[in-house]
Amino acid sequence: MTRYIFVTGGVLSALGKGIAASSIAVLLQRQGFKVRIRKGDPYINFDCGTMNPYQHGEVFVTYDGGETDLDLGHYERFTGTPASKHDNITTGRIYFEVIEKERRGEYLGNTVQVIPHVTDAIKQFITHDTEDDDFIIFEVGGTIGDIEGLPFVEAIRQLGYDLGWDRCLYIHLTLVPYIATAKELKTKPSQHSVQQLLSLGIQPNMLLCRSSYPLPEALREKLALFCNVPKKRVFDAIDVSHIYEVPLRFDDQAMAQEICDYFKIKVSPPEMQEWAAMVQRLKNPKHKIALGIIGKYAELPDAYKSLLEALAHAGLALETDVEIAWVPVEDLTPEEAPMRLAGLDALIVPGGFGARGTEGKKVALAFAREHQIPCLGICLGMQLMVIEFAQNVLGIQDADSTEFRNTSEPVVSLMRETEQLGGTLRLGNYPCVLQEGTQAFKIYGTSLIEERHRHRYEVNTSYQKDLEAAGLLFSGMSPDGKLPEIVEVVGHPWMVGVQFHPEFKSTPLKPHPLFVGLVQAALDIKKEKK
Repeated sequence: MTRYIFVTGGVLSALGKGIAASSIAVLLQRQGFKVRIRKGDPYINFDCGTMNPYQHGEVFVTYDGGETDLDLGHYERFTGTPASKHDNITTGRIYFEVIEKERRGEYLGNTVQVIPHVTDAIKQFITHDTEDDDFIIFEVGGTIGDIEGLPFVEAIRQLGYDLGWDRCLYIHLTLVPYIATAKELKTKPSQHSVQQLLSLGIQPNMLLCRSSYPLPEALREKLALFCNVPKKRVFDAIDVSHIYEVPLRFDDQAMAQEICDYFKIKVSPPEMQEWAAMVQRLKNPKHKIALGIIGKYAELPDAYKSLLEALAHAGLALETDVEIAWVPVEDLTPEEAPMRLAGLDALIVPGGFGARGTEGKKVALAFAREHQIPCLGICLGMQLMVIEFAQNVLGIQDADSTEFRNTSEPVVSLMRETEQLGGTLRLGNYPCVLQEGTQAFKIYGTSLIEERHRHRYEVNTSYQKDLEAAGLLFSGMSPDGKLPEIVEVVGHPWMVGVQFHPEFKSTPLKPHPLFVGLVQAALDIKKEKK
């Protein structure tokens, strides 16, 4: 029998519902349960594919080609369970499906309304394909009180009625701010948030209190009384130095046992030794490198969330503190490159879309190539690696991508013609065959891999022969040999470009080999220089 845990948030956004849901899943997994996490996002976009990173942060890509909320990346990294495009839904997609049904006449002429038709569609999304899961954790995006989130809140209320309250647990994450002038924590925002939730028909069964300090016993009792929640189910969710500590802090408070007690399940406490050892290594590195991220969203780290986590995972594997240096590309010129890049041990040129910032990225790639700095180009970064090589090594001055302009030398070109932006990318898992004896083969230790993609444009194989003759090896190709997947600079200590996004598959307990290889190369060169 599948049980449901609903996670809502109050007072304000960015409290960390995704981290909380992921941490709860970790605890349940380590009690032997099979757990899946899903999320409902209240915005009207069909999916995250065309949303600006400045507004939404990273678009996370699932193995089956979904462009989803970045929280699904947290779900995967914490649980190790691949998320599906069917684990994320938006208001826009819900309304799209409801309207399609209405056009097909499936409502038999009835008036189509938010209740029951929209809420039924949400409930169907939450409960579909759950036969093999012990727990479904469903995160409601946004903040309680947001008008766009009301159908989701109503849907999870109805599920308690439909399935039985004994199969549904409601957890509310709320803020308990510290007022510096008064030198005390304040519970009133949490009380008001719970009152809003109650007004929508949901009594929370547990409170997670996000704060900078642990709750004093008196405040815990006060919250329990005014929010009608047992004191033993009012939990601290205090700030930690790294997100992977959160499951341990929840475990310290016996949260998993309380969840199981609520559902009347008798199990042993979760086995957290492996997780605790991982966090201990993360907090006590033996080495350090400086790694530059050459990106146009340098002031917005959430745009590179999976990339940052993948680097942390690689550092964890090698007991290394990977210190990130953000390098804006708008004003990066060949004259300034030595001053801004010379002190870095490694570089990453990440993915992106559009021409803005590409000249600065090419400057960084040229500097890494000429000065033997370990470098990884991802997606657009790989394409620019090829363009830079074609321009500066082969001397093809007009070499460029048709994404940026019409050019007589389309080293990178469009896969197929299209007029719309959404739904036109090569998305999700695709296979790649690695050439034996190459850097790529050494990194992966196998000849066949599968990685996640998100792009429209491809490196043009018409230039492959000339590029390889000059020293840019196409070491990974699609099985039919038509699509370049990995390139590497021959004779360079470690300069690799990949068409896919390896960061989406990295987890703290299974770091991605490309990032481990990059950090190891930086460590080796740093050691040689000493």
